[in-house]
Amino acid sequence: MSLSFFRKAPQFWERRGPTSIALWPLSWIYGLVLRTNKLIQDLGIGKEKAAPVPIIIIGNIRVGGTGKTPIVIALAERLSQLGWRPGIISRAYGSQALTTPQQVSSDSDPSRVGDEPVLIAKRTHDQIPIWVFPKRSLSIRALLKHAPEVNVIISDDGLQHKGLVRWPAREGGRDIEFVVRDARGEGNGFLLPAGPLREPATRERDATLLTGKQEPNKIYGLLDEYFLGRRAFPIISELGTPYQLIDPSNMQTMESIANTYLPMQITAVAALGNPQGFFDDLLENGIAAKCIPLPDHATYTPEFFESIHADCILITEKDAVKCAAIQDERIWVVPMNLRISDDLADWLQSILQRPDPNRYTL
Repeated sequence: MSLSFFRKAPQFWERRGPTSIALWPLSWIYGLVLRTNKLIQDLGIGKEKAAPVPIIIIGNIRVGGTGKTPIVIALAERLSQLGWRPGIISRAYGSQALTTPQQVSSDSDPSRVGDEPVLIAKRTHDQIPIWVFPKRSLSIRALLKHAPEVNVIISDDGLQHKGLVRWPAREGGRDIEFVVRDARGEGNGFLLPAGPLREPATRERDATLLTGKQEPNKIYGLLDEYFLGRRAFPIISELGTPYQLIDPSNMQTMESIANTYLPMQITAVAALGNPQGFFDDLLENGIAAKCIPLPDHATYTPEFFESIHADCILITEKDAVKCAAIQDERIWVVPMNLRISDDLADWLQSILQRPDPNRYTL
């Protein structure tokens, strides 16, 4: 099932009703396919050789963005500070068709390699090797061939990628599977297409990373069941100082924007899996604005911004990488900064430092 069809989440995914109930038989069939694939995986049929370095997968079970890419950036930076040499792989969603793995730099074309990998390269100042390709095992080989010093690989998404062989920490290995969960939770709790879930909420994982404000599901009470007996780490996020798209050296604070412009003069635009999260963060920082949510990975044109009647336009860094050719002095880019807790960093290191279990099984 192509997830691109659901680039904008339908409202019936958030609560159970006539539409989701009518689609439930299709969800049951989808679940059957998942169970069959898991059986094939458990039997080791067609299994490729595991990577020679630990793999950290940052993924989600809900369709759409839950804040994975900023976490990839924060983890890569923190691991570098701890003395590790991380590399990053990505599927390059939203890119043109690639025939071979491609290395990404801060000046790469996002239409070719994807907007998120280019954002990662910019935020890490091209200091961490990034390779993209739909088949992640090939990206790993290319990355390690060109950067043999890499001793840990972070995969931006990939929980559902069966070709990405791993021995998770919960099974005694040193590979790690993180499920990223945002404030939307699991919606109505149904699998696709009746609900937003790629896999059941009961999916095994090594730990859950929590972004946004986590609240109990008032309709189904799923929160306690979801976290029962599971390791979870909150990810602290904050908006950075906005900078002008055409002149990144020109910066102004959130307070200055709020004091300079009336709410009717400000427009916020976001093409994210959950654009409302960006708009809520702006409001918490004192900026009320007209909000334009767009489907994840949407592209931009000068004409689009010219049609916006505002004195100040606020966009995310992920959107900004697709606006390099746009010369509009009204556009300001709002960075997102995440902080990895010491508890998470310590636990991560304790897993990565384990002996390689594949050495004794292959």
